[in-house]
Amino acid sequence: MNISEIFIRRPIATSLLMAAIALVGTIAYRALPISDLPAVEYPSIQINTNLPGGDPVTMAASVASPLERQFTTIAGIDEMTSQSRTGNSNINLTFDLNRNIESAVTDVQTAISAAMPLLPPTLTAPPSFNKVDVVQSGITLSSSAVTRDLSHRFFEHQMQIDNGSNDGYAAWSDAGGLSMGYYDTSRSALYALARRYVLADHFFQGAFGGSFLNHQYLICACAPEYPDADKSPAKPSVAMLETGADGRFLPRLTVAKDSPASALDGPPKFVKSGNIAPANYFGDGKFHAVNTMQPAYQPSGNAPAGVDGDGRYADPGKATTLPPQSATTIGDLLSGKSLTWAWYAGAWKAALADGAQPAATARRVIYAPTIPAGNPDFQPHHQPFNYYVRFDPQAHPDQRTEHLKDYDDLVADSAAGRLPQVAFYKPQGNLNQHPGYASIADGDAHIADLVAKLQAGPQWAHMVIVITYDEYGGAWDHVAPPKGDLLGPGARIPAIVVSPFAKMGSVDHTPYDTASILRLITRRFDLEALPGLTLRDQSLAEHAEQPMGDLTNALDLTL
Repeated sequence: MNISEIFIRRPIATSLLMAAIALVGTIAYRALPISDLPAVEYPSIQINTNLPGGDPVTMAASVASPLERQFTTIAGIDEMTSQSRTGNSNINLTFDLNRNIESAVTDVQTAISAAMPLLPPTLTAPPSFNKVDVVQSGITLSSSAVTRDLSHRFFEHQMQIDNGSNDGYAAWSDAGGLSMGYYDTSRSALYALARRYVLADHFFQGAFGGSFLNHQYLICACAPEYPDADKSPAKPSVAMLETGADGRFLPRLTVAKDSPASALDGPPKFVKSGNIAPANYFGDGKFHAVNTMQPAYQPSGNAPAGVDGDGRYADPGKATTLPPQSATTIGDLLSGKSLTWAWYAGAWKAALADGAQPAATARRVIYAPTIPAGNPDFQPHHQPFNYYVRFDPQAHPDQRTEHLKDYDDLVADSAAGRLPQVAFYKPQGNLNQHPGYASIADGDAHIADLVAKLQAGPQWAHMVIVITYDEYGGAWDHVAPPKGDLLGPGARIPAIVVSPFAKMGSVDHTPYDTASILRLITRRFDLEALPGLTLRDQSLAEHAEQPMGDLTNALDLTL
């Protein structure tokens, strides 16, 4: 008898046995361990080149093409893409998985060296390159990428600093681990300027938080007032803070009951993270604006009131329209001594025209277009003098014409040798390197181009240029800021001093903050010190901190 006969004679038993085998197999299959697919990262290298003033066609033909021809000789390239824009060319090389990234770096460096004789002699620096992370989504994060925005607000920033521990950046951010990231800018045009001139490596933003307040601090060393905010349209925007045992406000927002316990579970939630600090937070019994508010004058983020509203003004009924300010500014002090000055802004003229349109008309310049790197994306809250009653468009049009100017005016004034004694410049939105709407690469190329224009002008021999940022952009830094007053200083930010008087090729370790620019102007022109400067000096001394310098340590004034 063979074994098959048993199953033929007993069909029911055979069926039951087969069912049992199938059941056991199903259970065993479900119990098998399953590993995730491997995370594949294709070796990728990005090459960035800056040519101040070069138009996109020139960048493509004179910069990108010679480099691309050399890169085609490199083995193992799966894909080569390039993008050329004004003043900048970016090439991305993606290699096959078998290519070692370190040997690819060597080949890229060799190719760049071979291409150098073919590139324009006016390059500010040789092409830079860096390895980049390419995830399975296909997104490449580089200095040309526009990331999401990160929380950078007044009270959240202080919670991130955590009394100098700097251990709350991810916990109190809405962007989680992105707040701990950084860019390698060692091959950027601004880095080249820092190597040649002076890098100030202990320069801190003047006030905690974001752009609005730090632009205000740059001109007045103060926080704007909002009289009777609790009886105004802005009442819902007054922040809710914790209080100490003595009943005084602490620089900590009240955390909502349903706030996640960890940043791993989601961004924090607060009872009210508003734009206005509670009355008497600063000890003067007043309300002060500490997060983004809009100017009462156009260009403003708030359109004119109603159908027939005066196109020169923003709707005062909007909760974010800040009443006109009257504090003393550095501009007032300069004018008081008949010294010339101006605030230049990218896309200022276009924004003025855009702001004058009726409320129903879609904005095309102010906070527009709302796409990554959208041009020009003018930022009204970066224009601090436009918040002041001195620049009321009806009462003082002459002051606006004299002191509030466009980037085109800056370039023309520089070329003609008629720059004022003090000049401020703020790039338009897509060129200011702000996360959320601008890239590092675009701003880097723009500022390098502007510096080249200033150096070519007839006033360069008597010039000091201070290049810095308004604030930290929500990103972590390991250096704890000095302990000063209730306004700041906040996080450390980059600063470069470019001048014929600069101590060439040096790093200045002197403590500075945003108002050190005001200190330099005050010293140079023998002005009265703004009250905020005096308060900062006193507060630093009370905390046994070093005083903030006036940037003269970066200069050799014996020349």
